[in-house]
Amino acid sequence: MKKLILFLIALLALGVAAHAELNIVATDFPCYDFARQVAGENGAVTLLIKPGVEVHSYEPSPADILAISDADLFVYIGGEGDAWADAILAGFDGEGPAALRMMDAVSLLEEEGEEGHEHVHDGPEYDEHIWTSPKNAARMVEALRDSLCEIDPGDADAFFENADAYIAEINAVDAAFAEIVEASETREMVFADRFPFLYFVREYGLDYVAAFPSCTADTEPTPQTILTLIQEVVAHRIPAVYTIELSTRAVARTVAEETGAEILQFHSLQTVTQDEFDAGETYVSIMRKNVEALREGLR
Repeated sequence: MKKLILFLIALLALGVAAHAELNIVATDFPCYDFARQVAGENGAVTLLIKPGVEVHSYEPSPADILAISDADLFVYIGGEGDAWADAILAGFDGEGPAALRMMDAVSLLEEEGEEGHEHVHDGPEYDEHIWTSPKNAARMVEALRDSLCEIDPGDADAFFENADAYIAEINAVDAAFAEIVEASETREMVFADRFPFLYFVREYGLDYVAAFPSCTADTEPTPQTILTLIQEVVAHRIPAVYTIELSTRAVARTVAEETGAEILQFHSLQTVTQDEFDAGETYVSIMRKNVEALREGLR
């Protein structure tokens, strides 16, 4: 009887281990949200870059590196902005977690410069804000689903069900953006701010002008840059100029004062505020707000 009890306890322990929650570490908010949606109850997801932290100046702490090393799956965007992640993974020398580099899941676009011309490099420099296209977001969800199924095939049915449900929500957002653009006379967005939306505007055939190229750190724009923004708003009777989250809005206020244009936020989702995080905002819920912002900003 004692041997039987010990045997049953051992079987129970193995069963618990087999169904243990996956430990997933994600760098930024899009990776975090897609991971928690697909994993559902079968995974615990940690957001490495905390809410409100400027992603471009983030440096991993020893605790962050330890969290990555303990993960079953590490999810990151890739590219120049995540060079630190590639360095950490290389340092594990093959002994680290499974890793999913999201830039491998989509077709990439080269960054553009001040005047809309591509930078000149020894090799291509790709824009890393891939999730701003909902179609790319759906592909990222699929990539997460496939990675989780490989790690935990026993829960594959749940991962597929969760991924399909979230992709349906993302597709609905995509359709809403497309409908607004199709019905609009004006197809130009004016960003009086940084510009992390190359994938978005390319997806829907929109034109744009921006105060700062790509998502570089805020600096003082030249008077000519501000004049160009004002001229675009006036010439095309554009009703609103856009800023991104955590913006100072300094440039937008100047343009708005000169033109009467409304200032609207178009969220890049690269990071969220603590309030947004605590409120349970998701990629889809924030993109729905972007749908309304686009509706107001296009005529």
